[in-house]
Amino acid sequence: MTNWEELQWRGLIKDVAGEGIEDLINNKSITFYWGTDPTADSLHLGHYSSLITAKRLMKMGHKPILLCGGATGRIGDPRPTAEREIITIEELNKNIECIRKQIDKIFDGQALLVNNYDWFKGYEYLDFLRDIGKYINVNYMLDKDIIDRRLETGITYAEFSYMLIQGYDFLNLYRKHNCIMQVEGSDQWGNITTGIDLIRKIENKEAYAFTMPLILDTAGNKFGKSEGNALWLDLNKTTSYELYQYLINTDDNLVEHYLKVFTFLTPEEIMDVVERHNKEPHLRIGQKALAKCIITDLHGEEEYKKAEMMSNALFSEDITKLSSDDILNNFKDMEKVSLKEELPLEDVLVSSGICGSKREARELISGNAISLNNQKITDNMHLVTKKDAIDNKVYLIKKGKKKYYLGIFE
Repeated sequence: MTNWEELQWRGLIKDVAGEGIEDLINNKSITFYWGTDPTADSLHLGHYSSLITAKRLMKMGHKPILLCGGATGRIGDPRPTAEREIITIEELNKNIECIRKQIDKIFDGQALLVNNYDWFKGYEYLDFLRDIGKYINVNYMLDKDIIDRRLETGITYAEFSYMLIQGYDFLNLYRKHNCIMQVEGSDQWGNITTGIDLIRKIENKEAYAFTMPLILDTAGNKFGKSEGNALWLDLNKTTSYELYQYLINTDDNLVEHYLKVFTFLTPEEIMDVVERHNKEPHLRIGQKALAKCIITDLHGEEEYKKAEMMSNALFSEDITKLSSDDILNNFKDMEKVSLKEELPLEDVLVSSGICGSKREARELISGNAISLNNQKITDNMHLVTKKDAIDNKVYLIKKGKKKYYLGIFE
């Protein structure tokens, strides 16, 4: 299987520009770039689906440039429905530094990191119109899908100009670094082809590109903060445990696709995992392989082992192996209840709102449906005390099969 054939097999090729791109990918060592705007202080799993393709190309022998849009981020890429919120310059610069650190870590310091503000900050507006604007016809811009979709609701001049600015990024990187290919998500196709046209018209040279299909979640939504389902690459925003839980619950129908997109497992290894997974789907072999590959690549083996341990402790093993800090940091989205004094279990369940009445509490306790730190409690007068809490502070309270609460002594 050639490099290009593997990219196709993994489902990473949607749109293609440039005759002979397959030969370049298979037989040459070329410089390419991928870019993002610093709209938040962390990248998310949607970005990672593109970044891992760039990293895959690097492993194939190609040279990556990763662009963080200090210039384009001041305007905002046109969204399908409305203009993006403008963030302050201070916030923008802070986001750039955070993202640069994440990218540098993912690529082990082997990618060239650039900021397009560096070549726009001294570029006079009239000079830009004369040098670049005259080469792109307005009718050409209006014909782009993202612009066409916004015409009825309205689009600002700043948003309309975005593709010209991104197109110049490609031209500038071509001139300075012999960057001849751009790789992005499929929603960037119009911006990419603008850059290719500028290189062809101004430099009389051929440039190349391919886009990747947008990766969707189980509900059919793309990963991203605008969709409200962001899984951040920053450990302080999304812990390894939270990422593990999301991945371990991946729909069976998506496992093979995600393994192809998000991992460096070979095609043979992936098909072996899929075959074993399909034989015993209840063991979640595919989901576990996916979680191990992604978390290890992003955060290292220790974070993966920690996430696995947290999950095992929560659902099957002894949760007292964990510290109260581990529990509070990794289960931060779990509903919390305050424990202010030592009380019988039935009173704790009622006073915390876990149960609506003592009768309900007694029925659940006698029905073996209440656990404290994964230990079933059948005595409704069992005393909930600090000395039995983890670090004298935390109880994991389980109601039924799936409802969890964090009981915290104040």
